[in-house]
Amino acid sequence: MSLYQWVQNQIKESFSFISSEYSDDLLQRIIRPDRVMEFYIPVKMDNWETKVFTWYRSQHNNARWPYKGWLRFHPNVSKDEVMSLSAWMSLKTSVVGIPLWWWKWWIIVDPKTLSKWELEKLSRWFAAKLTPFIWKEVDVPAPDVNTTWEIMAWMVDEYSKLVWVWTPWVITWKPLAIWWSQWREKATSLGGCFTIDEYFSNSGQSLTGKTVAIQWAGNVWLNFATLIVHNYWAKVVAISDSKWWIYNPDWLDVDMIEKLKSENKPVSDYKDAKQISNDDLLLLDVDVLVPSALEQVINADNANKIQAKVILEMANGPVTPEADKILESRDIPVLPDVLANAWWVTVSYFEQVQNNTNYYRPEAEVNGKLEAIMRPATLDVVNTAQKYKTTLRNWAYIVSLRRILEAMKIKG
Repeated sequence: MSLYQWVQNQIKESFSFISSEYSDDLLQRIIRPDRVMEFYIPVKMDNWETKVFTWYRSQHNNARWPYKGWLRFHPNVSKDEVMSLSAWMSLKTSVVGIPLWWWKWWIIVDPKTLSKWELEKLSRWFAAKLTPFIWKEVDVPAPDVNTTWEIMAWMVDEYSKLVWVWTPWVITWKPLAIWWSQWREKATSLGGCFTIDEYFSNSGQSLTGKTVAIQWAGNVWLNFATLIVHNYWAKVVAISDSKWWIYNPDWLDVDMIEKLKSENKPVSDYKDAKQISNDDLLLLDVDVLVPSALEQVINADNANKIQAKVILEMANGPVTPEADKILESRDIPVLPDVLANAWWVTVSYFEQVQNNTNYYRPEAEVNGKLEAIMRPATLDVVNTAQKYKTTLRNWAYIVSLRRILEAMKIKG
């Protein structure tokens, strides 16, 4: 099964719960993107040779306008994956009820192989190619894998030069110096904290003392580890990234880990833990398992071995459909990606609104607005899933689909 067939099947399964309310015509429209495009970008490299980069664009659905999407630079790209991610993102914005509808832009490139000057030229050429397609009422980009705040700054600068007016609203997640929302990097993981805390609160429990394992904790998810420890008194017992794989059944000092990472020191410098593989980390007996980066890491091969009490999907698609069925049969709930990491686009939406109005809120106000969106969205999904005796994923999809389908139905 291809990744996009997987997404389509997820949508169809959730649609079956509400099929009496909406026509099959609407289903056929929503399981396909509005449009998929392929472009080419020629860039003169430092050695004066011209290299042509392929760029895919998938716009999934804009029933409630405008399109909103992530820009990703990655060497392994397929049209199928771009379409899949754009569909997931539509559902993600819908479940939290914000008026953004999704696309994905993806350039086939390994940015680590480029000099900084080559990367800037590619980014500026990309912005130039984007110019006919993006403006605040229709289509607003943001960064994704391997696209940094600096790249966003180059792109908004290039776009503004081409249209002869300063346009901070055209791209979100820019540096603070050029009108990013007051939402510091360390706070970007609060949305995930709100989701898991609301889940436990709804069942009369507390995050205090709960054990947490985080697979693939880059900078953002290391922040999540720090916040869930300091704000909610949970215990992070295992954590990993591309270089770190450590475990202590009692607790890990996340402040020490953060310090070592910032100094580029090896995992061996953290003495009070043992090394553990990313695969073994998934199988630990913990209260909360947080897969944070890779797709399909929990699958038919290991789902029967999962011991976590609940899974918080901070990556896109870390649990396969086959694994979902196994986990459901074992009563292991999955807080799905379309809900659990929807905070990112929510904050991006806040930035867009502030750019459009030229009025910028303080960080505490932005945090409060995010909490006011994430907690009710989580509560809605959890309560209704229990009422209808279906999975959290199914109900998150149902919430999303209803909002999109209703807009499509009304517009005809």
